[in-house]
Amino acid sequence: MTRIVVLPNEKLCPEGAVVEAEPGESVCRALLRNGVDIEHACEMSCACTTCHVIVREGYDSMEPPDELEDDYLDKAWGLEPDSRLSCQAIVTDEELVVEIPRYTINMVSERH
Repeated sequence: MTRIVVLPNEKLCPEGAVVEAEPGESVCRALLRNGVDIEHACEMSCACTTCHVIVREGYDSMEPPDELEDDYLDKAWGLEPDSRLSCQAIVTDEELVVEIPRYTINMVSERH
């Protein structure tokens, strides 16, 4: 099992979280399975940006984003160089530290 450290997020996990993931599993699926209710409007089909995370540590341990993911990431709120769609970011055997941005594109467009 691989550890994913989730930095505190005001709404989803105010204290942060440490979850266990299977290598080969997506970050999104691991978070959901461990009670971190990250938004995933497209049901993890790489058709939105609501599961956007910023990988603070371990980014280079994963395969780089493909062209489709890159296209969607361009639309993500709060995009950073180490941003990924968590539904497409596949866990390896290296620990990850991820930050879930405060807002998603859905929240921004709804003026939250």
